Amino acid sequence: MVAKTPRKLFVNIPVADLQRAITFFEALGFAFNPHFTDHTATCMLVGEDAYVMLLTAEKFAGFTRRPTADAKAQTGALYALSADSREAVDAMVHAAIAAGGSHALEPMDHGFMYGWSFYDLDGHHWEVFWMDPAAVPQG
Repeated sequence: MVAKTPRKLFVNIPVADLQRAITFFEALGFAFNPHFTDHTATCMLVGEDAYVMLLTAEKFAGFTRRPTADAKAQTGALYALSADSREAVDAMVHAAIAAGGSHALEPMDHGFMYGWSFYDLDGHHWEVFWMDPAAVPQG
């Protein structure tokens, strides 16, 4: 069933040091909603209806009964972000590395789609990709 009204997406991820995570993602060009920011959490603006909530480990643990995965040892999710161009993909990955992140995989070039990835400071795996608009089906 498709929702009649577009939904907002909030992805919640744990971080070891909230301010350090904010500084890292600011270096990649992201902004944060101050109305949803305190000493335990912040709301990173990703798209018109997409947000990533960076939560302290303690706050994150309060939302689940299961143990929190160690993102530096295991991959529980891949966070994929679109970019406007191949150059923008490279720029974001280079910014992530310069801000203390690390390379995840080598760049992948499929002609119509190009992507590269990095691990953030907490080990979360981020994929940055560009897709040729002419290759995307319309309608």
